[in-house]
Amino acid sequence: MGTADGEANTLNLFLSIGLDKRTAENVLVNQKVTANLTAVIKEAGVDGCSKTIGNLLYMVATKYPANALIHRPSLIQYIVSSKIKNQAQLDAALAFLSTVGPEPFNLNEFEEVCGVGVDVSIEEIESSVNTVLEENMNAILEQRYHFNVGNLCGQVRKCHPWADAKIVKELIDAKLCVILGERTADDDKKPLKKKKEKPVKVVEKANDAIACIPSVEEEVNPYSIFPEPAENFKVHTEIFFSNGDIWRAHNPREILEKHLKFTGGKVFTRFPPEPNGYLHIGHAKAMFIDFGLAKERGGSCYLRFDDTNPEAEKKEYIDHIQEIVQWMGWQPFKVTHTSDYFQELYDLAVELIRRGLAYVDHQTPEEVKEYREKKMNSPWRDRPIAESLKLFEDMRRGLIEEGKATLRLKQDMQSDNKNMYDLIAYRIKFAHHPQAGDKWCIYPSYDYSHCIVDSLENVTHSLCTLEFEIRRPSYYWLLLALDLYQPYVWEYSRLNISNTVMSKRKLNRLVTEKWVDGWDDPRLMTLAGLRRRGVSSTAINSFIRGIGITRSDNSMIRVDRLEHDIREELNKTAPRTMVILHPLKVVITNLDAGSVIDLDAKMWPEAPSDDSSSYYKVPFTNIIYIEQSDFRLKDSKDYYGLAPGKSVLLRYAFPIKCTEVIYGDNDTILEIHAEYDPSKKTKPKGVLHWVAQPSPGVEPIKVEVRMFEKLFLSENPAELEDWLADLNPCSKELIPEAYAVPSLASAVLGDKFQFERLGYFAVDTDSSPDKLVFNRTITLRDSYSKSGSK
Repeated sequence: MGTADGEANTLNLFLSIGLDKRTAENVLVNQKVTANLTAVIKEAGVDGCSKTIGNLLYMVATKYPANALIHRPSLIQYIVSSKIKNQAQLDAALAFLSTVGPEPFNLNEFEEVCGVGVDVSIEEIESSVNTVLEENMNAILEQRYHFNVGNLCGQVRKCHPWADAKIVKELIDAKLCVILGERTADDDKKPLKKKKEKPVKVVEKANDAIACIPSVEEEVNPYSIFPEPAENFKVHTEIFFSNGDIWRAHNPREILEKHLKFTGGKVFTRFPPEPNGYLHIGHAKAMFIDFGLAKERGGSCYLRFDDTNPEAEKKEYIDHIQEIVQWMGWQPFKVTHTSDYFQELYDLAVELIRRGLAYVDHQTPEEVKEYREKKMNSPWRDRPIAESLKLFEDMRRGLIEEGKATLRLKQDMQSDNKNMYDLIAYRIKFAHHPQAGDKWCIYPSYDYSHCIVDSLENVTHSLCTLEFEIRRPSYYWLLLALDLYQPYVWEYSRLNISNTVMSKRKLNRLVTEKWVDGWDDPRLMTLAGLRRRGVSSTAINSFIRGIGITRSDNSMIRVDRLEHDIREELNKTAPRTMVILHPLKVVITNLDAGSVIDLDAKMWPEAPSDDSSSYYKVPFTNIIYIEQSDFRLKDSKDYYGLAPGKSVLLRYAFPIKCTEVIYGDNDTILEIHAEYDPSKKTKPKGVLHWVAQPSPGVEPIKVEVRMFEKLFLSENPAELEDWLADLNPCSKELIPEAYAVPSLASAVLGDKFQFERLGYFAVDTDSSPDKLVFNRTITLRDSYSKSGSK
């Protein structure tokens, strides 16, 4: 009870500073963050505070530099007193304190660096926005909505580094809308990129040839770089031994002819996931290459489960992988498992021992590591062949304890390649196998089984990511040692996307420690998460094709590049509708309370007037709702929302003019009174989306809306030591009761919409007959740079 009460008290403490319940519960899972945040709140001396201050305190708890802890109480007082009041100021403060460490510092210098006391008014921001727009006007008019808004925001922030970034963005968007008018079909087209002339690169190594500028054919067909199966008799890998020997990997004619007879000369590839988690977008690239090459050449691709580690594998993962592969648009030629070949793998291991190329070893993992670092042979390396054969049989029969023996390949402990340091082929594991049951208590390693099963399945092209390139000599050493057919091996750059993690170990930790809501959390880059968010497989494959199949370095791809492809598709396929996230009641005083005017609203921007299927009905009554953010008490020249005495146009409806503001307690606005112009003679500049009561006294449909942002604050959280501390506390916002137009009531799972002025949304699996739930897939604005940003 004491522990439960303590956790409840700590949870309430975190909630008191404005953290949402999910974030607070996630903090409790991490003892380090819990202790830090508790200490920070204590140092702050607050008994509850605003969400803004609470989020800043949370950032201090997760990001504060350890070398400057002596100054933390001082920083916290700056936050509590609102002298430091936004993330930009706090980031500057943390950077400053990280530099000075525990040493005393000049307070005036600190305050100047952090912008303490600097208040940037909306008028000042507007003035700078106007200046920046004027300076860029020619380019804006030429490029229209293709112009990089992020660049404009950056120019304004140079003038006002402490300005509210959200206000800057909103002002720029509003002014661009006035300057350019509504988006046209041309504005939504992807701009053509001008190709820059590149000097011809001199290639010194054969393997670097792939990095050259692609030919026209390669741009059209990304698979043209791969050789035909009949060409796989050429030497393309050499294995250098420390004694001066060189093995040249290639297929003798008789082995290649036997292989070609089985395959009919067609391409055979394989997609070999390990069933220890859900697949992510990096696997989508592997599928695009493995399945795509086979499809393009009229061949076949295996879906092969690399199930050599029974302790990490689950049927749930196997079922998910099979289902998600098909969802991605790929059809396996055959589903196989490495475990299907356990007997053949065992027999070949026995053959290696007989040939003097494998031995049973008794070194501990620590000893193996030490001997490899010193390039020393194991003391059991040269034991008699007969002895290793007997011991290996004892391993198979379960007569040797787990961890007491392994089978190692006899490769080259003095090689320059660490993957030739007598790799482990078999280890003892007394574990039930999901596929093989309890037949085996020894299991092959990936390094041993992967290449052999490639050969047994007559794979023509064994394709993998660049981190496996160092294993290529070991791959071919094993096949050469056993006189087996050798597939053509080629490595490509792995896919790295910003503001996320794609290591299965890290993903598993996020899921099991409940930092996210399962493997299909829409904030994750798992394929299940992307699908739940509303992303289609065609958009993912379009993104993969766009980044290409190369051997270039593993550079980081900005997430907005993926978002660009998602947005391109949804703009063409998602019908428009209207939803109000934060409703503000507006009473139309010159419309009878019992009146209902049925209006036509466009599902598509270019909907033809004679096509009724391109429209949906929206009721207009005397009570409507607009977004709270679309009303201000104080009007300004460049504000296009509603204000007292001001008119706006309701989308697909009429102009309305605010005539009165009704207040509640504490001067809160309860409702707005307005008059509508049935003649539509008024021509206001501002256009608002809205939702009306469908009939007198009946509230609009209530839906739940989930808004998602980047899961991590840093572009590359995986490189951080405390990567969990980089989780974005504002990555998910839940709006439980948004208002929707009546036509949305018929939405079902799989439906996707553009909520006008808000973004693209998809029906979530949590939806029920009583309440629809929508996930925001993507925002409307495209931040992807036209200048070739990654």
